[in-house]
Amino acid sequence: MPFPFVLPTTSSISYTHFFSSSTHPSLPNCATTARNVLRDVLKRHKRIPPSSQASNLSTVLSALNDYIPYLFALDAGLSGSNCAGEEIDLVLIKELEVEWRSTLSASIPGREPTRTKLKSLESELCFTLTTLAYVYNLQARAQLHILYNATLPSPEQRATAIGAAMKHFLEANSVHTYLVNRAGQWNAQPTAVDISVSVMGALAELTIAEATLITVLKDDPYPTIVIEDRNKSNVDWMFRSVEIPKVRAHLFARLCLASSEHAAKAQAMLGRSSKINDDLHKYVDDMRRAAKGKACRFLACDAESSGKTGEGIAWLRGARKELGFIAVGAEEEKKSSGFSKLKKEWQEKREDRKIEKGEGWGADAGKFEEGRVVDMLLKKWEKMNDTVGVQLIPPSEPLLASMPSGREYHSPKMFIVPALDEDSLVRMRAPPDPSEAFQGEEDDSGAEDERNAPVGAFPGTKSDYAANTTYY
Repeated sequence: MPFPFVLPTTSSISYTHFFSSSTHPSLPNCATTARNVLRDVLKRHKRIPPSSQASNLSTVLSALNDYIPYLFALDAGLSGSNCAGEEIDLVLIKELEVEWRSTLSASIPGREPTRTKLKSLESELCFTLTTLAYVYNLQARAQLHILYNATLPSPEQRATAIGAAMKHFLEANSVHTYLVNRAGQWNAQPTAVDISVSVMGALAELTIAEATLITVLKDDPYPTIVIEDRNKSNVDWMFRSVEIPKVRAHLFARLCLASSEHAAKAQAMLGRSSKINDDLHKYVDDMRRAAKGKACRFLACDAESSGKTGEGIAWLRGARKELGFIAVGAEEEKKSSGFSKLKKEWQEKREDRKIEKGEGWGADAGKFEEGRVVDMLLKKWEKMNDTVGVQLIPPSEPLLASMPSGREYHSPKMFIVPALDEDSLVRMRAPPDPSEAFQGEEDDSGAEDERNAPVGAFPGTKSDYAANTTYY
């Protein structure tokens, strides 16, 4: 369940005020047109209801793919490198100034973050590519939502959705990894937290963790069984045990552990910075817990299939501890009933309602869904162990300490820098035509800041309520 990223919006600029080219005079004008189209698309996407935004992602992706080649052409002109075999002579008139709205920074509840003023083309390129990675994540999120709908997909539809989501995750990872490698050449950190080295590195680790975790989703039957059990129209009340081959269960556990390790790295990179919103901090921690708990569950299946039901129950109790639901031990098991159990059930029902609405779901990284699977197996195996074959249940701590190492599944995908085609470069050798410039149809983002003035403020006095004034 990918993180529900919010796509940023940006201010309106004209590259003709900052760059000029003797070899390709129309390049700044064409780049401005492509950027204004993207700016309008992002602002319209922001006004769409969250439950309907998934269908508009293809439009945003198309606008990004149209604009990014121009951005790299400007970058090639400034750095003196070739673009599609041609040398672009680009002169910097004055330093580029642009504003992007940060969507990962901490803000006052109920109010969106303010716009961040950025300088240099490098910041513009990083924010644009980060937005591209967000779109890939949201596309993967839309694919995975198919698996949790009330109408269960067929095995073919399930495999197609998981394959498409995995592809989007790897594409997002390639973008973040490219930006991290590019940031190694920076002399100073940018002012926006969204494009800081630590955040981009954390997002790179997070996307590869998610891509690794869903590799086991296609062959994992237990989440589907739990969803069917919650389906009110399901008349198949009898539970048939599902067998997982011993080798694959152990393999799945190692893949989940690798995913947990990547999430732990992302958590370490984010640290406890107060500049990042709490939702992302919590999601990364839930992602680490969900992957670790899933690994414990697969190791439990491996033990139970070998006839070690007692050890399997111990693994499941360890999974509940890793998920953060209860502590391990018979004494703590009794204490977990009551209010904590009621709270967990309420959180699960709230997540179900979010999935039905298609809005705000998955913020727990699948932790509660995995908890349901663990509870289902634990209830079944404890009943079997109490009635059929009584085995001693060992403590979970030694088992958790002896977990195997993680196993990587994916090889990082390299991001291919998009370049303008030769025909576009040839056309930009002609002088710019002002009539062809697209200035955009949406109001500037500054108008939004004025509309979002503090409640009760007199019109035109929003600046008096800034953080550095006597009002705060």
